[in-house]
Amino acid sequence: MVAPISKRAVLKGAAALGISSFGLGALAARAVAAPAAEAVTPALIEAAKKEGKLTFYTAMDLQFAERLGKTFEVTYPGIAVRVERSGAERVFTRIGQEYASNIRTVDVVNTADQAHCIVWKSNGWLAPYLPEEVVKHYDKRFYDPDGLHVTTRILISPIAYNTDLVKKEDAPKSFKDLLDPKWKGKLVKAHPAYSGTIMNSTFQMQRDLGWDYFVKLAAQNVMQVQSATDTPKRISLGERAVMVDGAGYLVIRDKEAGRPVDVVYPEEGTPLATSPSAVFKGAPNPNAARLFQNWMHSREAQQLLVDFARQYSPHRETIEKPGIRNLADIKLMKEDPEGILTQGDAVKQRYAEIFKV
Repeated sequence: MVAPISKRAVLKGAAALGISSFGLGALAARAVAAPAAEAVTPALIEAAKKEGKLTFYTAMDLQFAERLGKTFEVTYPGIAVRVERSGAERVFTRIGQEYASNIRTVDVVNTADQAHCIVWKSNGWLAPYLPEEVVKHYDKRFYDPDGLHVTTRILISPIAYNTDLVKKEDAPKSFKDLLDPKWKGKLVKAHPAYSGTIMNSTFQMQRDLGWDYFVKLAAQNVMQVQSATDTPKRISLGERAVMVDGAGYLVIRDKEAGRPVDVVYPEEGTPLATSPSAVFKGAPNPNAARLFQNWMHSREAQQLLVDFARQYSPHRETIEKPGIRNLADIKLMKEDPEGILTQGDAVKQRYAEIFKV
């Protein structure tokens, strides 16, 4: 198990590595021309095939990450994708430790915490690469102006419940409802120290509801698990009746598979996390990395994200399957990557103190 490492520690460590480190203000003020949009060319494919492989660090659930990798391998025979899956906060820690030890293993990364890309960009670790379809079909808010990272998926973290254990009319409608004594010993929540999705949900909830809310929630004897992918499993198996937060897309997938679960979009707003991907400047397989980054943000791969993963895509030409609430119709909490960067470590510490985990 990797030891915890803070975002601030990674920023400080950049100087020791001889990598330029910029403050947030300096980053905002830099005048760097965006790279030209790039299409997949025969030359890129040939160069990627010569490398023959790439390593993909990701916070995606393993089933989908491997499906994505295998589909890429079928599309571009001769290039193997090695998937290294963990929670986003663990992915961040691992990359920080590897770079501190001058290890260059990761080619492409996907995280569920935008704050990570702020750090990696500040440290000068990312390579500019802007796929052509991103420029054509993504709103500008979904990619870095310097072309250093692109939003791959849009994640929400709703409340959900087991329909065998909770009647629809009795299900909670808000986060406040979870404080009702009837839910004591029946809730499950994931930990912000492991998952980027949960780091975002916990940060947004404490900002909008206050730490006093979590003090009251802790009195409900909440089961604590690691990942955003764990909470849907617990309610699907009937180990807990209600999840406080977690991967909403997995609840949708479980429901479509006939499992007894359903989603609640809380009245206060549903926590949001946009999930970016980036190519590392020190990638050992730079051409395969660029080809994978380009393909992953194509309509083909993004439609797979919608159809199989049941996540929201920033690609305008993807088509949502019937029966899923459109993102525009969900009241969302506000994402704040800069806030997480400066306050995230304190949030993890305060959370651990309250829940004694």
